Amino acid sequence: MLAFSYALAVVLLTAPPGSPGPGNLPAVFDAIQEPLQELAVGLEILDPREVRYILARREDFSGDLNLLRRRYRDLANAPASSDADRFPDHETINYLLTFNRSYRQQIDSRQPLELVHWWELRLAVQETERLYQIWDSVRDARCDFYYVTVRRLALKRLQEMIGEEAYYAGNLPPCVPLWRFQQPD
Repeated sequence: MLAFSYALAVVLLTAPPGSPGPGNLPAVFDAIQEPLQELAVGLEILDPREVRYILARREDFSGDLNLLRRRYRDLANAPASSDADRFPDHETINYLLTFNRSYRQQIDSRQPLELVHWWELRLAVQETERLYQIWDSVRDARCDFYYVTVRRLALKRLQEMIGEEAYYAGNLPPCVPLWRFQQPD
C-alpha cells in the first residue's frame, strides 16, 4: 500500500495545476498526505518548514496540491538548492554588494557634474545595476532562512543572467564593472 501511495503522490504532484484530485478525498487524504509531503520536500518544491501548514489540513488539500503543482512546473528547470554551495558565503556577498552600491553612488554623484561624459556614466550605471542583480541573486540563493523554493528560483535567475556555462563553472562576474577602471593607453 505504501508503494501505491508514493506512486499516487507522483501522479498527483506532476499533474498540471487545476487538474482534478482524487475523488474520495477523506479516504485518500490520510493515505497520501505524508508521501505527498515527503515527495514534495525531496523534489525541493516544499520547504521542510512548510510541512506543518501545507498539505496539513484535509479542507486545504485541493489548494495546497495546486500550489505544489505550480511550484513543480515553475521549478522544473531550476537548479537544486545545493548548487548555491559553490558560490561565496553570505558575508563575502554582502561585502561585494556594499561595494557595488558605493560605486553606484559615486557614479550618481558624478553624473550632474560631468555632463560631457553623461552617456558613458549612464552605461556604467546600467552595468553596475546588472551586476548588482546577479550578486543579489547569489545572495538570495545562499540565504538559508529563505525557503528552498525561493533559493532555487534565485539560482534559476542567476543561471539565466550569466548563462549555463558560467553558472556550472561557478564563474561569477565581478561585483562592479572592472573594465571601467582601466586607463586608456
